[in-house]
Amino acid sequence: MTPSLLALLRKVDTPTVCNAIEMAQGKRGFNQFTRGTMFCSAPSEGAIVGFARTAKIAAVQPPSEAPEVIRQRRMDYYRYMAEAPAPSVAVVEDVDFPSCIGAYWGEINTSVHKGFGMAGALTNGVMRDLGDMPQGFPVIAGSIGPSHGFVHVREIDTPVSIFGLTVNPSDLIHADRHGAVVVPANLIDQLEHAILKLFETERIILSAASEPGFCFEKFEVAWAAFEKARV
Repeated sequence: MTPSLLALLRKVDTPTVCNAIEMAQGKRGFNQFTRGTMFCSAPSEGAIVGFARTAKIAAVQPPSEAPEVIRQRRMDYYRYMAEAPAPSVAVVEDVDFPSCIGAYWGEINTSVHKGFGMAGALTNGVMRDLGDMPQGFPVIAGSIGPSHGFVHVREIDTPVSIFGLTVNPSDLIHADRHGAVVVPANLIDQLEHAILKLFETERIILSAASEPGFCFEKFEVAWAAFEKARV
């Protein structure tokens, strides 16, 4: 990923990325995005952009493995996240979903992951400490709650499922208050051009709609120009 693409992706929202992927593919039907409403800890901050570092957690029941095994896996998890090449995103599936109770993402954990240099977190699980999370590390979560329950790490570096979206380790993630999308690897090199072309074509409709005297006839002319520009 080029520096200019990374800068652009941080500025645009996730719906724009979905539209740009369809433009790059030349068709509709792209479906690598989350379903349902998610919660964003920092909706006014930019989008989360980076390559996925994946894990699975659970919290409803205490772990059945020996404490030393659980602790070692937790340390392996943190090492895995700390060694992620930038830009990176923590993508953590709570296997208790849809009955998640354990807020894995709070003041401490977000501060640690931000300190590792990660861009943010995506989870189907719970977050808390909304007034105390550090700036510059948004969390896109499935719910908000007060307790961490018996939260513990189950798996590291395996495929995960977040609100209907399958994320594999090293997938390119774009996420904001709308949800998340995986950018197909074969489209990464085309994505910057597709986003800029999308802006250009959308401007045709938006400019026409904001002009005095806008009516159906003017819309019809603008729409014809819009369709021609998208080809």
